[in-house]
Amino acid sequence: MRRLYLQFYLTILASLLMVVLTASALWRFAPTETPSDRAFEMAGVLVADQLAPTDADQEAQQRAIDRLHGRLGVDLALFTSDHRLLAAAGRGVPTPPNRQTGGWTYGRGGSAWAIRLPDNRWLVARPPSRQHSPLLGILSFLGTIALMVAVCAYPVARRLTRRVERLHAGVEALGAGKLSARVKIEGKDEIARLAESFNRSAARIEELVNAHKMLLANTSHELRTPLSRIRLGIELMKEAPNAKLGTALEKDIAELDALIEQILLSSRIEAVPEIASAEDVDLLGIAAEEAVRYEQCSAAGQPVIVRGDRALLQRMVRNLLDNAHRHGVAPIGVEVRRERDRAVLLVTDHGPGIAEVDRERIFSPFYRASQRASVPGSGLGLTLVRQIARQHGGDVAWAGTPQRPSTIRVELPLRPQ
Repeated sequence: MRRLYLQFYLTILASLLMVVLTASALWRFAPTETPSDRAFEMAGVLVADQLAPTDADQEAQQRAIDRLHGRLGVDLALFTSDHRLLAAAGRGVPTPPNRQTGGWTYGRGGSAWAIRLPDNRWLVARPPSRQHSPLLGILSFLGTIALMVAVCAYPVARRLTRRVERLHAGVEALGAGKLSARVKIEGKDEIARLAESFNRSAARIEELVNAHKMLLANTSHELRTPLSRIRLGIELMKEAPNAKLGTALEKDIAELDALIEQILLSSRIEAVPEIASAEDVDLLGIAAEEAVRYEQCSAAGQPVIVRGDRALLQRMVRNLLDNAHRHGVAPIGVEVRRERDRAVLLVTDHGPGIAEVDRERIFSPFYRASQRASVPGSGLGLTLVRQIARQHGGDVAWAGTPQRPSTIRVELPLRPQ
């Protein structure tokens, strides 16, 4: 069955039907004595005094039945213990049941009362007005309950599956390329949590696709400039070889190579967020190694061990120092310390810092703060810093203060003990 709400609904109806049938079977075939069995037994004792004795002739039996029929106005029939008819008055009645106790009996013309007499004869009586048996009453009662539940269960089942259908429509829209597709969240059950997960996933997919589109657009723009310079330099070199021009070409090629390397590294980290080969790394040691590459740069603090990829952590520190060297003011200081269960790396220069509006944007691909737009660089350095930090379970943020306005803070989890 293709419709989920019909499966829910029919399951409920089938369960109700089984309840009705089971209850009816238990009532109909239960072997235990019930209060109604006791009532029929007492009725047999009382009626026996109004009938002819067992050894009376058939005419006496018939007169007694006619007398009761006239007094009570009910259809009557008297049977022997082996269900042979002795006398009858009124319309025909069903034969007695095949059991030892009195109760309801069923046959052509409807149901009737079967009363077992003390002498083992049977008196079957049926009122002239149409009466319903207890079984039919119970069936009617249970059927009414089943109908009410069926009517009430349909909107519940339909509401549940309608939300699933809307979720399915959202998935189809997302798969068709509509990245802004979202579903309405209703309730607090599993379907609502599934809708929340879908919306989060859709938002993440939209963010990633937009980021890749922006990366592609910015990459093409950033590559165009050095390529144009290289092309122009080659044309000039054809006309007249020039050592200075050759050096400039080499510089442009190195810049292009570095840009491509950073783009590939950023894409690789985005595609594979897990660390391939983790090892224990001394963060202060890496900072000291990278600090010697720059003039007026020093590293201080306490040795702090983190777990991660040494090459990536080294690239993270190098990019931070390169950013401070390009955009800041010397001297540059690197501080490593431990704060509770985190390793903290602070890179500070003596520049004026950046505007508050740029403090988060500088970690976006190819973004440059307005006052630093003319400074050479790819615009991917701090993006890689954030990617590497988050890949290692940490994060990076601008942490300038009035005393040290140009400061970037990196937090990483300490090595598990």
